[in-house]
Amino acid sequence: MSEPHVIAGDDGVRLRLSRLKTMRGMSGTRSRVGLVAMRKNPDAKSGERDALAQYLDYQRETILLKCEGLTKDQLAQRIPTSALTLAGLLYHLALVEEAWLEVRFLGLGSRDDFKDVDWDADPDWEFDTATTMEPEELKSRYRAACERSRAAAAGAESLDQLSEFKGTNGWQFTLRWALLHLIEETARHAGHADLIREAIDGAVGE
Repeated sequence: MSEPHVIAGDDGVRLRLSRLKTMRGMSGTRSRVGLVAMRKNPDAKSGERDALAQYLDYQRETILLKCEGLTKDQLAQRIPTSALTLAGLLYHLALVEEAWLEVRFLGLGSRDDFKDVDWDADPDWEFDTATTMEPEELKSRYRAACERSRAAAAGAESLDQLSEFKGTNGWQFTLRWALLHLIEETARHAGHADLIREAIDGAVGE
């Protein structure tokens, strides 16, 4: 059985059309994600700043891809070994984007839905609240957070620009550090999302 059709253009845009459905016994079906996924591969010749932005965008799109086509109940579904849900990951990553680039890097206030949360009393607030939200609301919320993060990064003078935030010991971070941190965390949660999505409906793939 052949792999899904792949089209790769000079601009690095990769289009995968899912065609595979591989049976895994009578207990269930393991299939490629049943949708068209388009992500732009990072440019192998780009400079450091562009490369960081492109790799982060690739991971962001992977998160959204893993949530595509699912209902509210499916996004809230847990697997036996974890309390994580796809809904929770989407809302958590929206918080992560804003916390690092808007609040700490730029020195802005938290968004309305997060500003009054008592994180000490309810450290998993965003994970729990997400399961009550509609799919499009969650995806739109994450996309908006990512877009504001892109704007924050684009407006910085350089990757060496320091955050407005200063820790009690004077600790600050550069834009470079923030982007690397976001790549690391988003990619880690994309791996979680991969396993959760397969458990929900058997869909696998990039």
